[in-house]
Amino acid sequence: MNQTIAIGFAVYLVLILVVGIVTARYNKTLPDFLLAGRRLGPWIVALSERASGQSGWLILGLTGLAYATGLGDPSGTKSQPALWASIGGCSGVALSWILIAEKLRKETEQLGALTLPRYFELKFRGHDLAIRFVTTAIIVFCFIFYIAAQFDAAGKSLEQTFGFPHFTGILLGASIMVFYTLMGGFFAVAWTDFFQGIIMLVTLVVLPLVALAQIGGIGGLVDKVSSLDPEYLTLFGGRRGWPLLSGVLSGLGIGLGYLGQPHVLIRYMSIRSVSDVGKAKSVAIVYAILTYGGAVLMGIVALAYFGVGHFADPEKMMPGLATAIFPAWFAGILICGALAAMMSTADSQLLVTTSSVTEDIYHQSINPRASQSQLVFLSRMVTFVIGVAAISLAQLPSSIFDKVLFAWGGLGAALGPPLVFSLWWRRTTRNGVLVGMILGFFTVIVWDNFFKWTGVYSLLPGFALSTTAVYIVSLRDRAEIR
Repeated sequence: MNQTIAIGFAVYLVLILVVGIVTARYNKTLPDFLLAGRRLGPWIVALSERASGQSGWLILGLTGLAYATGLGDPSGTKSQPALWASIGGCSGVALSWILIAEKLRKETEQLGALTLPRYFELKFRGHDLAIRFVTTAIIVFCFIFYIAAQFDAAGKSLEQTFGFPHFTGILLGASIMVFYTLMGGFFAVAWTDFFQGIIMLVTLVVLPLVALAQIGGIGGLVDKVSSLDPEYLTLFGGRRGWPLLSGVLSGLGIGLGYLGQPHVLIRYMSIRSVSDVGKAKSVAIVYAILTYGGAVLMGIVALAYFGVGHFADPEKMMPGLATAIFPAWFAGILICGALAAMMSTADSQLLVTTSSVTEDIYHQSINPRASQSQLVFLSRMVTFVIGVAAISLAQLPSSIFDKVLFAWGGLGAALGPPLVFSLWWRRTTRNGVLVGMILGFFTVIVWDNFFKWTGVYSLLPGFALSTTAVYIVSLRDRAEIR
């Protein structure tokens, strides 16, 4: 069985590598490498944005959470119950496309900005080392942890499927992804993410529906899960008072993070024209509903199929369910969906991190006269170094879910409010943006280390304080100008 799965897996990896090699020839300039020359169509942008935005967190983390704790987490141990995290995620996708996509596409092209740090700089002063450096530092710090979570997802998938040592799985998945990103830049990232997005959709829709049919449909699902604990199927998991409120708010609050994720935002900047944004938006929102819903359903179906505690690590449930339900060759395709989720996010994050270092630090501050070929070469070297750093962090004992939530919260709180204000409120000032970034970022770090006991996801206080800071400081600056 493993041999059959391995053949399908190998074919998938070869195809991904071929895309990286073929697209390498399109990277003549830095805009080509970082944004595919702003020439991508709406379907490519929509599916690659969704594939990038959902990651191993969705296909292994959220499915594992739903399997371990049901819809509303009657154990009360999780800050983000699966159902409410799913609703928050779908809402956040829609909010990001509606509030940011079109305006960011217009403004970055008008300003000539290839990166988010450069956008903030050009938006306010034109040459501002502080705002560019702070934005870059936040992105690099958070993304190393985020990329590490994706490599961890690869390790768990390959460990569960083939019995590889965890580190071997990490190394294999990371090496493939680093290679095609290093070679093909954003062209490779966008096209591989497009195909990986399709695989993820098939995995998150087909696997839970077929498994549901095998256990007797909705009726069988309800009977089996209810016999374990009826609270697994309730909206609030039997929670009351503060645990209920904090769980619902924390789950819904995940959606706010979409407003500040550079690997998602870069898709908006790369779309072919502003007129294509509407079509891409519709495709992305429908995709989000299907996949988030499928992830939660998969976890609940697995709970009925396997029972409680079948997997020592719930985040290995998806590959286990695929191999139990399907013939080996098709299970291999679905397991590729888990790797696709990892690769489609990590490649984008690698590219954004690379762009921040190459464009925002080296090109803008160290060597403004660097040639395009030099910048492309440096980008590839930085991609390699960041990949190695993330591999080392991937071995940390925390779960995929927790690694992602930390990075997601830091980016969402630091970059979300400043970006939305800068696009929609003309009175926003440079100081307001800078203070908002710093306060949002450090609030998340402090909250995760000292206030996690409250059960409130750190993104919520970070986002609230960042929003308040941008607004108040901007008003003060405008008053001083008068």
